Amino acid sequence: MTRKVGLMIGREESFPAAFVDEVNRRGEGEVVAELAKLGGTRMDEPPAYAVLIDRISHEVPYYRAHLKYAALAGTAVINNPFWWSADEKFFGTALLARRGVAVPKTVVLPNRDHIEDISPESLRNLVYPLDWAAILDYVGLPAILKPNTGGGFKQVYLVRSLSELWDAYDQTGLQTMILQEYIEHDHYVRCICIGRRHILPIRWDPRLPWTERYIVDHDHLSSELGARVVRDAQLICEALGYDMNTVEFGIRDGVPYAIDFLNPAPDFERGRIREPYFQWVIKHMTDLAIELALQPGSRQTMRWEAFL
Repeated sequence: MTRKVGLMIGREESFPAAFVDEVNRRGEGEVVAELAKLGGTRMDEPPAYAVLIDRISHEVPYYRAHLKYAALAGTAVINNPFWWSADEKFFGTALLARRGVAVPKTVVLPNRDHIEDISPESLRNLVYPLDWAAILDYVGLPAILKPNTGGGFKQVYLVRSLSELWDAYDQTGLQTMILQEYIEHDHYVRCICIGRRHILPIRWDPRLPWTERYIVDHDHLSSELGARVVRDAQLICEALGYDMNTVEFGIRDGVPYAIDFLNPAPDFERGRIREPYFQWVIKHMTDLAIELALQPGSRQTMRWEAFL
């Protein structure tokens, strides 16, 4: 029986075709890949795909709803749509701190604004005004103010004083924000993580334009630091349940701090991540897709399965 791998994509060009071609070449007819096609999902329809790889449901809500159903129906979904729906940076940071990963000190803040029909009675549990001095005493300055959910470097502010924090906070509207210790790093690493066990630590410079941030340098970490970065990245992906992710570390005084670790639809474009790293991604994503297609249930379990 032929098993199908469906790929769900957004605004990307080089990865989809290369991945589909490689799965079809190595699958030898037993496993085939294509761009997934969805057109309304019934509550009792059989799964069309053994594996679905999701790189766009964060922008298309119907896709997320379909993927949750597909997981119920027995499809292996990368990444787990339930974990992804529950994503938030504050919880993740607190969780990783408890697992022994170095993370910046972080505070989640009440929303600056609320929905129109909220009443004062609904906000009686909030302390007002906030003790901004105590918050900054904990986090320190400079600090990073950024959304608790979402990505793309949107609404991210570097603040160096209380007045700058207030000015930035006043622009955040309904968005829930976190305030985080700024890690003045002397080295920065972005790890591409596939299957929770394959970790590629890449030298990365967030200060450069997007097309230049990945730097081909195979000797940018000592063996000891490289081992810790790989170990921490594996631990993070296991803790968060992600089989496709990027994890960023800012290294300060020899300690890798997990700065950004919720990137479940990472950038895989050849021109940005560079050719040797692109080929690594294609190989390991293909390995993962074929493994999951041929061994259903080998990587993912859902709590409700005990009742089916």
